[in-house]
Amino acid sequence: MSTCISVAVRQRVQKLSSENTASSICKNQSPHSSTGKHRTSNPLTLNTMANSKEVAFASSWSPAFIEELLSSSQQVCLLYHISYLCLAKFPKLERLLRMRAVETQLLFGSSEALLLKCVGTSKNLVSSLFPMLIRAVEKNKPTVAVKYLEKARTWITEIIHEVEKMAVRYDTHNRDVATTTSDVVTEKKETEKLLSQLSKEIKAMTEEIEKLEAELKKTTEELTKTEKMIDERNRELQNLVRDAAAKSSGLSIFASVVPFIGPIVKAIYDAKTSPEIAEKTKALESELNRLTAEKGSLKQKEWNLQIQTIDWRMKLAKLQIDKGTIPEPTHLGEVQRFLTKIQQILIALKLFWEKVNSMLGTIKDRTFADEDIIDDPDFMDVFVKSIETASEMWEFFGGFCNKAAEIFRVQSKDAYSFLEIDPSSLSEDVWQKEYDSVKEKLQQLKVTVDQPSAPAIEN
Repeated sequence: MSTCISVAVRQRVQKLSSENTASSICKNQSPHSSTGKHRTSNPLTLNTMANSKEVAFASSWSPAFIEELLSSSQQVCLLYHISYLCLAKFPKLERLLRMRAVETQLLFGSSEALLLKCVGTSKNLVSSLFPMLIRAVEKNKPTVAVKYLEKARTWITEIIHEVEKMAVRYDTHNRDVATTTSDVVTEKKETEKLLSQLSKEIKAMTEEIEKLEAELKKTTEELTKTEKMIDERNRELQNLVRDAAAKSSGLSIFASVVPFIGPIVKAIYDAKTSPEIAEKTKALESELNRLTAEKGSLKQKEWNLQIQTIDWRMKLAKLQIDKGTIPEPTHLGEVQRFLTKIQQILIALKLFWEKVNSMLGTIKDRTFADEDIIDDPDFMDVFVKSIETASEMWEFFGGFCNKAAEIFRVQSKDAYSFLEIDPSSLSEDVWQKEYDSVKEKLQQLKVTVDQPSAPAIEN
């Protein structure tokens, strides 16, 4: 029996690249083996894996996070640049701002190193762990599989701790930026005491900004509401995946190995054995696509309003500078907002790795729990197919992390060269050209929208 299984595995591995992974997995829809006997010796069963919470939650991560990182890190830099220009005639505040900007630059450098570690771990999973799991199945050596699963979990635990520390550093840094913003406000109040009243021109500009800010607030609230609806639909989709896995031992195995929801939903469609779940999934797909389009429209509107507001604030800032008063530090508030976005992405990344770590522990405890794990060729076929699909997905994920690391590399090394220039030494024409350049870069930033959480839902 063992020899026949080994041959079967080798043949299956050779065919993996040319076959449809999801279709093969969904052939095994019954919790019974092809011989009609109930599979009792395999601990990875309907009751243990299909209902596992780790499956649904780990599948919710979207590698599209790099788009948010790119946009947020670029805007942080450009908003620092604008703030730097606004404080050109106030040396004390200029020094404070330069210090915070350099701290951000260093933080981005550390973030690059962290993302590169994620890349390395993804590669190790693909090149080391997954091949060893296949060989363990082929040779019927659960102790070898357990050893490598524990080694992989050690790698992941290290990443979890480092991501957690990085998120704390972002939080601390954001508080420091908030303190600097407060210092600017305090200094501004002192200088304004010297002015008897604001000019009519400044007042008119302030009123225009307030109108734009009111419209921006309304749009942001609509966007937040839409994002919450998308989250609700995603949770419904995860519950459907869990229900589908509960009705298929093949899907339960697949879902326990592949930590992304797209391929799992594709497998549900290909199975064609649960029309009710497939129909509900299609309805959710349609609703997610509609909400995502709505989100994209609102994000574009929000960004256009932000650009208009920034432009009016800069006009007001220039006028205030000319009158000898410190401009409002609104751009530093935006810096804080985008730093918070990056921090939230890192927290989500930490949660993702925690769920993957939990999934590997589940595979170790429930799949390789005894010495007689491989007594069913159907199980082997599904398990090997699942590992192959997981390898492909992790290669994609590693690629995304590599792009994110590159984003941080650029932002940490090249983007803050403006700090080398003393803004107070700039002539009025050069100052204006510098501002126009930053404004153009802001306008060129793309508004990015996450795709629905299951990008593989295509027919």
